[in-house]
Amino acid sequence: MSDPLFRGVMPALITPFRDGAFDEDAFVALVERQIAGGVHGLVPVGTTGETATLSHDEHRRVVELCVAVAGGRLPVIAGAGSNSTSEAIELVHHAKTVGADAALVVTPYYNRPSQEGLYAHYRAINDAVQLPVLIYNVPARTSVDISNETLARLAKLPNMVGIKDATGDMTRASLQRIWCGDEWVMLSGNDDSALGYMAHGGHGAISVTCNVAPKSCARFYNDAMSGDWAAALKGQDALIRLHKALFSDASPSPTKFALAHLGLCAEDARLPIVACSEAARVEVLAGMRDAGLI
Repeated sequence: MSDPLFRGVMPALITPFRDGAFDEDAFVALVERQIAGGVHGLVPVGTTGETATLSHDEHRRVVELCVAVAGGRLPVIAGAGSNSTSEAIELVHHAKTVGADAALVVTPYYNRPSQEGLYAHYRAINDAVQLPVLIYNVPARTSVDISNETLARLAKLPNMVGIKDATGDMTRASLQRIWCGDEWVMLSGNDDSALGYMAHGGHGAISVTCNVAPKSCARFYNDAMSGDWAAALKGQDALIRLHKALFSDASPSPTKFALAHLGLCAEDARLPIVACSEAARVEVLAGMRDAGLI
């Protein structure tokens, strides 16, 4: 396995709210819990961080606070995506200015650009800001799928360093590893299929479950990275019900319920996300029991 710029498990951090506002104290405690749990990096203001409903000022504050709390102990990959190229450049520039180690930039949603448009979008970011960028491919949310051929072109650019792949397509991972080269960072965006992704040459994951179970997730990825696949499979089995339960209702409401149950933050989400259903709560608690959290 290559030695990429980023590897291991990194939580797609929730953004805790209280009375409608960003709860900074809870966020600091959550970040410290992740670091103590042995994770390998931090990812604020991604999809799980409800970035779609944060104001620009809130978005910037979450990134600034994450970088400050991390204090160089772990790399911070700041969410910085937009379906406007100029806005994405602005967010990537802010991430660089406040000391983030990289930016996570989702494929432009809603616009549905062509492959050439996707290449031009990321090429413009590459040329505008000198900061490592991970491309986030999540077709189920964006209605656009960046191809391996386009990624191979982007991998030649100095600031395009890797991908968060939430397609769940294992064959794509193998071809991408071959076409994009040994230095290309390959992180899964799906907890439930990350074991397979690692076996196909992936380097880790940006994880939702890690919010709830950082120690267990860190142990799983350490086992996989060291090639102890039997231990990794055991870890996967302990976490699989929780992986599924955290998407049993609109994310991140089940994750926030789990964290609230552990006394770590309020359950509050921001509309149009609402508190998860009773059926989802039953599944989350069962998954937490399987994982040994309660």
